[in-house]
Amino acid sequence: MISVEQRVFDEVLSLPVNTRVNLVEKLLRSLNVPTQEEIDELWAREAECRISQIDEGKVELIPGEQVFSRIREKYQK
Repeated sequence: MISVEQRVFDEVLSLPVNTRVNLVEKLLRSLNVPTQEEIDELWAREAECRISQIDEGKVELIPGEQVFSRIREKYQK
């Protein structure tokens, strides 16, 4: 016996491409996964926040080479 999932899938495949694309977009939105635009906005906000923290002297900056040196020491063991 064919599953409900397979029946729905088969029926959706018979729809025009633009209708399938719209359906896929709706299904993805229903998962509450952030869009690339939302992700980009969140990263931009985070970058601005970090820049402000640096400008205001609220964080201690560590040179990249020192960071990578610590990582190498930690994982070479």
